[in-house]
Amino acid sequence: LSLKFGDIGNLKGLIIRFLLTTTYYQLSVQNWFSLHRLQLLYNHSIQATFNATRIYAPASYSYHCEHVSSLQRYDALLIPSSANDLSKLWEVTFIDFQIQGFNIQEGHFAYAKDCASFFSPAILMGLVMSLILLLVLAYALHMLIHLKSLDRHYECKASPASFAEVKDNDIGDEKEPLRSSGNESYELRNQQFCKIYI
Repeated sequence: LSLKFGDIGNLKGLIIRFLLTTTYYQLSVQNWFSLHRLQLLYNHSIQATFNATRIYAPASYSYHCEHVSSLQRYDALLIPSSANDLSKLWEVTFIDFQIQGFNIQEGHFAYAKDCASFFSPAILMGLVMSLILLLVLAYALHMLIHLKSLDRHYECKASPASFAEVKDNDIGDEKEPLRSSGNESYELRNQQFCKIYI
């Protein structure tokens, strides 16, 4: 696949050439295309060659990446083929790069396989936060399971301050009549109070 730009400044006949191949993989039961090499041609000769890494997609798809570059800050998917040519003198960066070499229909790109890795910083942070929330939930469930039920103990005790010590000769006289106009009523000397322990 060649992109011809013509004359640009001192560069006569600038061409960017993409060398694509397609391969059938039995494991996925379909053809995949890959970009193997990128060449820069001007002044009617090849001036720089870069080997491409990790640029591939199913043949019925297109490949898309935010940056395809020879710079390390963009993950360097383009690597100079050798130290002898002029590739080291070039810095190549494609922004919003999308390519499809085969099975093109009606001049439009097919569904794109993106170059974003499965463990981007945002996805990794989401996984860490999910793990923290799961640990908090597990700790809360552990505390609920081991929560002991409150046992209630009822105990009635005589108040030592409410009555004097009972003597043997006063046991028979447990109640004392109260003076009233009509009915006879009694008052218990040893009053009791109840304590509830929880």
